[in-house]
Amino acid sequence: MNKKERLVAAIENGTVIDHIPANKTFQVSSLLQLETLTTPVTIGYNYPSEKVGQKGIIKVSDKFFTDDEISRLSVVAPNVVLNIIHDYEVVEKKTVRTPDELRGIVRCNNPKCITNNEPMATVFHVVDKEKGILKCHYCDKEQNIEEVELS
Repeated sequence: MNKKERLVAAIENGTVIDHIPANKTFQVSSLLQLETLTTPVTIGYNYPSEKVGQKGIIKVSDKFFTDDEISRLSVVAPNVVLNIIHDYEVVEKKTVRTPDELRGIVRCNNPKCITNNEPMATVFHVVDKEKGILKCHYCDKEQNIEEVELS
C-alpha cells in the first residue's frame, strides 16, 4: 500500500497498535492511559479487517511501551500487533501474547481472596492460553480472561 493511501496518517516515531478488535479499542486506550500523554495520539475505529472483522488502530507518536504496559494490553486484547516506528518505517513488529503470569493487572473475583482484603498485588497464573483461563495464586479460583476486572 502506498504510504499516502493509509487510512490514518503516518507517524515519524512511535508505536502503532494494530488489529485491535473494534469493541476493545477504547478499553486499550484507557488501559494504556493514552489520555495522559502530551504527544499526538490517533485512534481509528471500525476499520475493515480480514483477521478480526472490524478493527481498531491506535497510533502514538514518540511513545514506546514497556513490557509491563504490553502485559496489561494482553489481558483485554491478546494478539494485537505493535509496530515500532522510527523515521516513518516499521523497524520491529511484536504480536502481543498473554504471559504465563499476570501480576497486579486483574482483580480476583473471589470476595474472600486475601488480595481483596489486604493491600497486596494480585498474581494470576495463566493455566490455559487458548481458552483464556487464569488461576489466582492465593485462593486457586479460576476465572476467564474475557470476564476479568482490571485492578
